[in-house]
Amino acid sequence: MMHRPDDATALGIADAKSSRSATSGAKPNLTVKLFDGLRRGVLIAESVQPNRAHVGGRGINMLTGAEAVAPVGGAAFHDNKVWVKKAAPAA
Repeated sequence: MMHRPDDATALGIADAKSSRSATSGAKPNLTVKLFDGLRRGVLIAESVQPNRAHVGGRGINMLTGAEAVAPVGGAAFHDNKVWVKKAAPAA
């Protein structure tokens, strides 16, 4: 996940550290890459890596649904409102 450096610093998150983002009950753990080319408050999670490629098996794909979209079904592309916090250290 790409995160703006000043937003990440405010959350205590550093480059190459794990963070947790969530919406609608899903809580993926993602590795942060700082990138100052983003607007404040914006995150980017690129790629289509499987959940198993992420800490705890919870990746960005958990934030999207498989339901068909209105009006006649088909693929959905997602922008999601999420919260982000520093992930707890691995036990």
